[in-house]
Amino acid sequence: MVASFAVLGGAIVLFAWNRLPVGIVAILTALALWLTGAVDLDTALAGFGDPIVIFIATLFVISEGLEQSGVTAWAGQVLTAKAGTGRTRLLVALMALGAVMAAVVTPNGAAAALLPVAVIAARKAGESTSQMLMPLAFAASAGALLALSGSTVNVIVSEALAAETGRPFRFFEFAVVGVPLVAVTVAVAALGGRFLLPRRTPDSLPSDFSRHVDTLVEHYQLDHGFFRLRVDAGAAAVGHPWPTLAGPDDLQAIGLQDLTGEPAPLGRALEPGDVLVVTGAVESVSAAAADHGMTVVRTPLTRATRTELLNKEVGVAELVVPPRSDAIGRTFFPGIVRDDVTVLGINRLGRERGAEPTALAEGDMLLVHGTWPAIEALAYDQEVLVVDSPELVRRQTVALGSTAPRALAVLAVTIVLLAGGITTPAVAGLVGAVLMVLTGVVSSQQAYRAISWQTVVLVGGLIPLSVAIQTSGAAEVIADAMIRLVGDGGGYALLAALFLLTATLGQVVSNTATVLIVTPIAVAAATETGVALAPVLMLVAVAGAASFLTPIATPANMLVMGPGGYRFGDYWKLGLSTMVTWLAVALLVIPLVWPFT
Repeated sequence: MVASFAVLGGAIVLFAWNRLPVGIVAILTALALWLTGAVDLDTALAGFGDPIVIFIATLFVISEGLEQSGVTAWAGQVLTAKAGTGRTRLLVALMALGAVMAAVVTPNGAAAALLPVAVIAARKAGESTSQMLMPLAFAASAGALLALSGSTVNVIVSEALAAETGRPFRFFEFAVVGVPLVAVTVAVAALGGRFLLPRRTPDSLPSDFSRHVDTLVEHYQLDHGFFRLRVDAGAAAVGHPWPTLAGPDDLQAIGLQDLTGEPAPLGRALEPGDVLVVTGAVESVSAAAADHGMTVVRTPLTRATRTELLNKEVGVAELVVPPRSDAIGRTFFPGIVRDDVTVLGINRLGRERGAEPTALAEGDMLLVHGTWPAIEALAYDQEVLVVDSPELVRRQTVALGSTAPRALAVLAVTIVLLAGGITTPAVAGLVGAVLMVLTGVVSSQQAYRAISWQTVVLVGGLIPLSVAIQTSGAAEVIADAMIRLVGDGGGYALLAALFLLTATLGQVVSNTATVLIVTPIAVAAATETGVALAPVLMLVAVAGAASFLTPIATPANMLVMGPGGYRFGDYWKLGLSTMVTWLAVALLVIPLVWPFT
């Protein structure tokens, strides 16, 4: 017991100190429990293979699938289109969307996905980002209580209830208290946000790609575009240089690309497989192609064909030639195709180079077009630097991509498995994550990158602490102290005391870690007072989500700190008001739905 208390105290101090990564603190906690003899080695390591940890990891993959497929971008675009620019209406819509998304993709995923949407919406409404972003983070925390999949906290208390009673919380059972909590969270922010939140907009904000294509079209003057004409075998043009062939006066040759993809001199005799890039009127191009036996393989991409520049399948990217690049000195021109992308324009020192071949120099910029896989592959190219992340551009601008139906179908299957109790949460999550990969919504590498290994390690490392507190008698000691404190106050006093304990600890320790620590204490307290376990554990879930007073309380709070221009002391005003309403709702709703006896 002494060892458990010592390790618990040390973990809290390290979490509050905030100088070590939380994953490292969790691993140190597990090792300390073993070294002090509080648990054996198998127990110290067992947390990393716990079904809770597996389920949590799968939720990140499912969330990534929804983002990759453009479902979250679609939701954000609908929000900005329907909510208008009025502060209250926009804030309510943003918070409601954040809450619903949190139930599916966790609070941190919802906050991350909607952060750029919220910034753009604030700009259009003429509001400070500080008036929008903290309410978004708080709404996401409330939305986590709408479904079992909303938070690791829900999974922990549900598993604890199943371990003690044989019946876990059902998938949507959390929504009974979650819906009123979302409502009061929105009400507090909408009615009191003007007075409880600062008015700041930082200089550095997440990039807004909503007008990305329009900006690039203007910068590279995509007015006329180009045609790519392939020289067919047996064509009349074979063996003749292009300048010697008769053609319309308004037809201008830009460049020639041979069968291997390398640029060739325009004066060279044309060969089968060559591609001639020209610009001019459609009628002139068609006439020249027919006369000389060429096939039009690509038509112009201009400001008039915006949807063909960027959609579910294709996109654009701006590249810059860095110093010492192997691309320096190589000849490029609008219309040339390299590495499965087409160069649309070349810019040097702020000026568009026009329809002519250019030997690339350091600092030159190129606008390229291609499929999203080809565009995103440029991020790993050693010869050029990508100005804006293609992945971020796609996620913000392409709503409901080609994989969206599959992603939604996988989500539906996962929810049915969870809500119907057909299998355990870990198995349902694994089915959903695997289907996201097998259906091509995400690649295996994207699935690995999507998992927040810090969260996985945090939960796996702290599960042994929860076990030690429970098996060593430490939980009973704390529970006895709490029972003496509440006296004969009954179930309501116990709920209030547990709320204060959990919420206070949750301001300096992650809510996941907090609930892992408090759950065995709550179980022991409920047992000793004769109060039913379901209301007590539901209260712990609510209090565990009520991490509003500091930016370090949740990743969502930290995520909005910079873009919102918040300081450490800005959170407590709105946060304390929200916490008080949460306590009132919890004490009113929980005993009615889950009786004390």
